[in-house]
Amino acid sequence: MDLSLILQGIAVFVLLLCSAYFSSSETAMMKLNPYRLKHMVLEGHRGARKANRLLRKTDRLLSVILIGNNLVNICAAVITANICKQLFGFLGNAVADAISVISLTIVVLIFAEIAPKTIAARRPETIAFPSTYLLDPLQRLLAPVVSFVNYLARMIVDLFVKKVKPEPSSLSLDELRTVVQRDSDIDLKRQAMLLGILDLGKATVNNIMIPYQKVKGVDVAKSKEAIVRDIVKAQHTRLPVYHEELNGVIGVFHMKRSGELFEAGEFDQKQFENELEPPTFVPSGTPLSTQLINFQQNKQRIAHVVDEYGTILGIVTLEDILEEVVGEFTTDINATVTDVYPQNDGTFVINGRALLREINISLNWDLPITGPRTMNGLILECLEAIPDGPTCVKIETEEAQFIMETILVRENVIRSVRVMHKTVDREMSEDEEQTKDSEQETKA
Repeated sequence: MDLSLILQGIAVFVLLLCSAYFSSSETAMMKLNPYRLKHMVLEGHRGARKANRLLRKTDRLLSVILIGNNLVNICAAVITANICKQLFGFLGNAVADAISVISLTIVVLIFAEIAPKTIAARRPETIAFPSTYLLDPLQRLLAPVVSFVNYLARMIVDLFVKKVKPEPSSLSLDELRTVVQRDSDIDLKRQAMLLGILDLGKATVNNIMIPYQKVKGVDVAKSKEAIVRDIVKAQHTRLPVYHEELNGVIGVFHMKRSGELFEAGEFDQKQFENELEPPTFVPSGTPLSTQLINFQQNKQRIAHVVDEYGTILGIVTLEDILEEVVGEFTTDINATVTDVYPQNDGTFVINGRALLREINISLNWDLPITGPRTMNGLILECLEAIPDGPTCVKIETEEAQFIMETILVRENVIRSVRVMHKTVDREMSEDEEQTKDSEQETKA
């Protein structure tokens, strides 16, 4: 075999290796996780620092890679065409050129494009960081050429495309939520905590407040004995103090002062009222993130939730907000499931006064919580009437279908409900609808 053919073959092989390098480095650099890259830069990783510097000017980096890749591919094509003419020239130049084009296309596609880019996509850091040691000097060497090419490219683009603002590179809250929920290696408990923090801005105090009917406080209109009994039996460190009803709130009593209050051996109601902290009121639509900051700035732990008319709807505490992040503080398992009773047939019997948000958390459901807060309120909103007896309601959400049957209705309130939960595969449903439509068109 002619020595020149061997040398040309070696040259084509080297050029294909260079093409594979440029292809893999392009994919690897674009595939790098920007947040992980920033973390590695802060840790002092040399390859990460070089990659970060190159990615600051992505247009120049891509220009260098494309110039290099096109240059080596064109050189490989010229040399391959010459080799084919020497080997298959007796068949005619057209046949030799066809063999050259077909063979080089297959080789470049497999060994210089698909395979390198697939490997780079799977192991971006392994490919990207070493490649920066060659891309960095190449970018400096080809800086004049790159600047000229980019200038011409921008002129052409501006002729046909209107200037648009670049898309923001930072993640939105919804995008960050998706990253934490689906693309994270964090354990489930910490993942739930992070998701809870991200959801603080969506939920309001109205979603988590203790309703008016469930608030346990001290009524100063009662006798001294009753007041003392309420204080002694209290299970919370802070108690709302009111006159006859919660809307007549006069302050908040901290249990740490109960020792001083009973030190004399006799309850002094006037002293008790002097020990009260002034009540705090917040609108029902206040986001949890805002209320958490308010608690922190004002050094408070409890607030009264009011509607647009100033009527007290319930109370919200710092612990309630923190539980949205870290989960329930209580160690009593029954405390979180007393409103939900699983049945042997797979259904659930649920108390009508159960909060929808708590049901969603405990059963991992997606019942709507933007309107009514309780199961009773949700069903009444759907029926637009108070049921006289057993009534069925079907509620569909993005993820599931709920069939609800009222079991007990008393004093205009739905006391208990049987709920059947069915998960819905929306993609399958859409496919079935398309199939039905196509069948109808065929029949027509």
